[in-house]
Amino acid sequence: MISYSVTAFGQPLVPMERPAPEPQGAEVLLRVLAAGVCHTDLHTWEGYYDLGGDKRLHMEQRGVELPLTLGHETVGEVVAAGPGAKGLAAGQRYLVYPWIGCGDCKVCQRGRENLCPAPRFLGIFRPGGYSDHILVPDARYLVEIGDLRPEQAAPYACSGLTSYSAIRKIAPEVLAEEPVVVIGAGGLGLMCVTLLRALGCPQVIVLEPDGTRRGAALAAGASLAMEARAEGALDEVRRAASEVRAVIDCVGAASTVKQGMDLLAKGGQLILIGLFGGELLLSPALVPMRAISIEGSYIGNLGELKELMALVRERKPRAIPISCRCLNEAQIALADLAAGRVVGRQILCPETSTEKQA
Repeated sequence: MISYSVTAFGQPLVPMERPAPEPQGAEVLLRVLAAGVCHTDLHTWEGYYDLGGDKRLHMEQRGVELPLTLGHETVGEVVAAGPGAKGLAAGQRYLVYPWIGCGDCKVCQRGRENLCPAPRFLGIFRPGGYSDHILVPDARYLVEIGDLRPEQAAPYACSGLTSYSAIRKIAPEVLAEEPVVVIGAGGLGLMCVTLLRALGCPQVIVLEPDGTRRGAALAAGASLAMEARAEGALDEVRRAASEVRAVIDCVGAASTVKQGMDLLAKGGQLILIGLFGGELLLSPALVPMRAISIEGSYIGNLGELKELMALVRERKPRAIPISCRCLNEAQIALADLAAGRVVGRQILCPETSTEKQA
């Protein structure tokens, strides 16, 4: 099998050829059909997260070891399975849940493997989907995709799940009756818009500096898409929303967090899912005085991914823009993402010979 792997942080991905593993126990070997290119891949390839003030969280500190095959948004078809993997047949197509924990700690036992202190995430701590095959540790991490095309389904493993889990943290009455503000209209932000509308949110307002992405947000179902850096942008959002009780920050930069906090009405909720980085000055007294909550939401659990895919099959939310490219263009895809040239999601398709639009 051929994989495109990080052998040195910040250096070009290296194609590596080795025999496909033979699944043992409940393991399943899939032939990769689609692998999304996510900002987390970019951070992992670069080798660090920006913590602001010249501080960095390095991947080695998180336990990441090289060489590493990136890719955590993966759809594949079953090639082989160990004797403990029941109910599978060759050729069946599945979305892979990549946020796998140790399986033994209290967090994992409670079904929240994404928060495990000793994670085994595919594409971060174990080989991921930038490959023509992927080994999944247990058949229970395979989620049915129905009649979705592989390239449509792949982003739901991260950007979709992250958005869904964050949205589910919004008070139900707010989600049903009031506007929600989404900061950022990259792949994550666009997914937020489509899922908010599918879950019945009456109005979604987007803040995004890029004009093309604002257009994509409107096409995804946003009621209003504002130039995030324009003078008076926040005032216009307040006029459109009357009061803002929920903001989802899909960027996670110091400036966007400040925008989100400034927008909140008393008792409002800011949910952070972006990982851009930096640092922020915060007046602690204002948090209880305004009764606001600031919550980080980190991907989602396996149960939530199953709920999400059932929702997608039932309500058919609008698809975000997808561009497919060859597996050997993985490094180019990362460069395009870093340079801000991507609208929606890039998908690596090992069998794709020419770039196409879906």
